[in-house]
Amino acid sequence: MKILYHNRKRRKLEEEEAVGATYCDKLDELLQQSDFVMLALSLTPQTQRLIGRRELRLMKPTAILVNIGRGLLIDQDALVEALQTGVIRAAALDVSHPEPLPRDHPLLKLKNVTLTPHIGSATHQARRQMMENLVGSILASLNGLPIPNEVLFK
Repeated sequence: MKILYHNRKRRKLEEEEAVGATYCDKLDELLQQSDFVMLALSLTPQTQRLIGRRELRLMKPTAILVNIGRGLLIDQDALVEALQTGVIRAAALDVSHPEPLPRDHPLLKLKNVTLTPHIGSATHQARRQMMENLVGSILASLNGLPIPNEVLFK
């Protein structure tokens, strides 16, 4: 499979070559070429509704959109419309907005949508790493050391 990616900053050539990835300078270019588009990014003011009607229309009608990031990365109303009208083939969503979706939400009624309840990190390896990070942070705090991966709120 050919792997395309878009990021604010291009990865090192060695990293690209290690996984066979090709950088797309523009998101539009990636959307137009991809059979599968996977969103794996944080929600920020710049990424909120990153994928809307315009972006969905750039995608192939056979494309599948996968979101493992945050629900608000996608304009869900535009996604529902795109899925109902065949603008894209399907979507696989591990996240939505809100979580969980209301029982009457249109995404729950579509046959071309796969929804999971935000369980993308539910592996033994991921959960073990989360626990090790938690223990490391607690021990650092108790010993007066800098807390690894500390998030400061302003």
